[in-house]
Amino acid sequence: MARDRVHAALPDPPSQGEEENKEEKTFGNIFAELESVDLPLGTTLRSVYDDQPNAHKRFMEKLDARIRNHDREIEKMCNFHHQGFVDAITELLKVRADAEKLMGQVTDTNRRLQEAGREVTAQTEEVIRCRIQQRNMATTVEKLQLCIPVLEMYSKLKEQLESKRYYAALKTMEQLEKVYIPRVSQYRFCQIMAENLPRLREEIKEISMSDLKDFLESIRKHSDKVGETAMRQAQQHRTFNSAVAKQTSIGHYAKPVYSLNGRTHSHSPNGLLMDDDVVDEEEADEEVLTAQDLVDFSPVYRCLHIYTVLGDRETFENYYRKQRKKQARLVLQPQANMHETVEGYRRYFNQIVGFFVVEDHILHATQGLVTRAFTDELWNMALSKIIAVLRTHSSYCDDPDLVLELKNLIVIFADTLQGYSFPVNRLFDLLFEVRDQYNETLLKKWALVFREIFELDNYSPIPVETEEEYKLVISRFPFHDAEIEKQDFPKKLPMSQSVPQIYTQVKEFIYASLKFSESLHRSSTEIDDMLRKSTNLLLTRTLSTCLQNLIKKPHIGLTELVQIIINTTHLEQACRYLEEFITNITNVSPETVHTTRLYGLSTFKDARHAAEGEIYTKLNQKIDEFIQLADYEWGMAESDGRASGYLMDLINFLRSTFQVFTHLPNNNNDHASMSGKVAQTACMSACKHLSTSLMQMLLDTELKQISMGAIQQFNLDVIQCELFASSDPVPGFQGDTLQLAFIDLRQLLDLFMVWDWSTYLADYGQPTSKYLRVNPATALALLEKVYRGMKDTSKKNNIFSQFRKNDRDKQKLIETVVKQLRSLVNGMSS
Repeated sequence: MARDRVHAALPDPPSQGEEENKEEKTFGNIFAELESVDLPLGTTLRSVYDDQPNAHKRFMEKLDARIRNHDREIEKMCNFHHQGFVDAITELLKVRADAEKLMGQVTDTNRRLQEAGREVTAQTEEVIRCRIQQRNMATTVEKLQLCIPVLEMYSKLKEQLESKRYYAALKTMEQLEKVYIPRVSQYRFCQIMAENLPRLREEIKEISMSDLKDFLESIRKHSDKVGETAMRQAQQHRTFNSAVAKQTSIGHYAKPVYSLNGRTHSHSPNGLLMDDDVVDEEEADEEVLTAQDLVDFSPVYRCLHIYTVLGDRETFENYYRKQRKKQARLVLQPQANMHETVEGYRRYFNQIVGFFVVEDHILHATQGLVTRAFTDELWNMALSKIIAVLRTHSSYCDDPDLVLELKNLIVIFADTLQGYSFPVNRLFDLLFEVRDQYNETLLKKWALVFREIFELDNYSPIPVETEEEYKLVISRFPFHDAEIEKQDFPKKLPMSQSVPQIYTQVKEFIYASLKFSESLHRSSTEIDDMLRKSTNLLLTRTLSTCLQNLIKKPHIGLTELVQIIINTTHLEQACRYLEEFITNITNVSPETVHTTRLYGLSTFKDARHAAEGEIYTKLNQKIDEFIQLADYEWGMAESDGRASGYLMDLINFLRSTFQVFTHLPNNNNDHASMSGKVAQTACMSACKHLSTSLMQMLLDTELKQISMGAIQQFNLDVIQCELFASSDPVPGFQGDTLQLAFIDLRQLLDLFMVWDWSTYLADYGQPTSKYLRVNPATALALLEKVYRGMKDTSKKNNIFSQFRKNDRDKQKLIETVVKQLRSLVNGMSS
């Protein structure tokens, strides 16, 4: 009860401002709770310890102040109640005994209480220790909650590095540096992390660059496959366009063609490339591969992103472009034996296409790693090298089939790269050079074909036994002759077997030449012009050369030459059909202003003229062979009365030879008079050559003397020649035109046979002279030989011996004639 009074009498602490009032109020509440017996002390004490770090000290200070206040109050109260205290003491003394007794009881109770609370004390200490641990743990958890995200991010970084996700790893590093590490930078492990990050960045740079190098090496190996796929798609594209072009008359439509980098395109009727999602059912079944399907570009993207994040993109771009330039130079280096097979060219083109398909993909898939200017620079460099390589290697090729396949490869190569927006006009210009090379190889090939045909030909008219055989021949060669068609089977066609074969081969050549013109994106007029020019080369150079060589071959006789003339005539007539054949192929009207004409007419005319000349030459050679068989006895006393055997054989040969000329064509066309002219020219040439040879025989300088008997024998031979000339061996000569070939011999022999020197000398130089064709020098030379023969006394039957017996003045006459002839000769020379 006194306790209650004391408690009720305690005043509130004095106020020292608002803060102090607030603090006093707080501690007042605490003290009130402590002084109250109704509330538990644990909660109140905990509030003191859980407050701010210095709250305990201030609490103790306030508690001491409160105690002092209470002491003062107590002292005041004691002073106020001293008497009462004394009274109380007195009362206490009275109850001392009871107190002692109570003390004993309390002590005993305290002992028992201490024994009972020892366990509680231990548990209380354990509670305190646990509370401290709990506080430490809470602090640790708080700090760990700050550190765990850093460690998790670093662990994530390690995982990304192990899984080679370098771009993500760089992003993680950036977050660590800017967000997480600054939160816990005071810890040692964070400092170690921060020091490791630059090293990890360098490692990522090195690893990504190594991956890029591996990619560059891999792409160099895979370029062949990429290019092969792209060229195959381009070829399918071209094939499809050809099919579409054939059906444009049915309707205008467009179908998808092929894919470039996954984009499907089609061609509309106007030829423009456009996107189309509609795919044919058959095409839908075929998987369209792109460069991305064949090549993993992730190393490039990854390396580009890494260097971009690291702020070193320019270095990466320069390195990549430099390496690709080196690879481009390697790709453009051909194999030494590339020209031997089409596979060599195909591999070369595949590698180049693969290279530029990859560059095109990089150009569109990345932003600025390569630029259009860079790819154009690479392409222009490559294009110059490609053209130089193809010029060199195509010049080694002598197989037209290989050149044709090369042309097809170049076209597909150009179409493929054109689909990727690379300019290819120079490649198509190169194809014109390759076309010339192709034509040269074709001409060489057909030269062998023509030679083989000429070698296997029997040079005799084609026999046809049945109408089927006749139709077979005219199906191969445009032959039409009304007279022959009216004849019954079996019959013969005038040309030999080589004519339809040559005509067929010329058409085959035109087809072969046309194959090269396909897919060159040229107009029909240009193709027509190319076909005509190449055909002209075949006719004017190859076939003409083969004919000229054939005509000059020693085993080709007169009969064969006659047949060659017949063959060239029919081939010449067939040239207009070749013109029509080319016109039908190209659909270009022959009336077009710039249409080139075939020069076959001049070719076959030249060949025919050469054959005619060779006939004349061989006839003369044959005449010379017979002349060489002549064996005159120049000192014979008199002739045996008949012509020489060699001369009769020669005349018989000429008769049979000129009968062959009746087979020469004599149709009602531009060549109607050709047979007569050839036969007449050959006959006149033979007679003139025979006359000249006989004259040379008489005037041979090695022949020193001739008897008059030999002159008589020679005269008999000349008479036979004149009889042959007058027998009209070849129809068409007017009057004695052919006999005039022997007029020089005739007048010379008549002069000696008649011995009419006075008339010769008297009429010399007169237009009406009987011996107008006798040259004084010729007469002098022969007379001197006769004179020497007369003077040869060793021959008993010498005619001059008879002259001397009959008239010695003859000798003086000859001497006088010789002098006069020499005078004429000297006068002519002066």
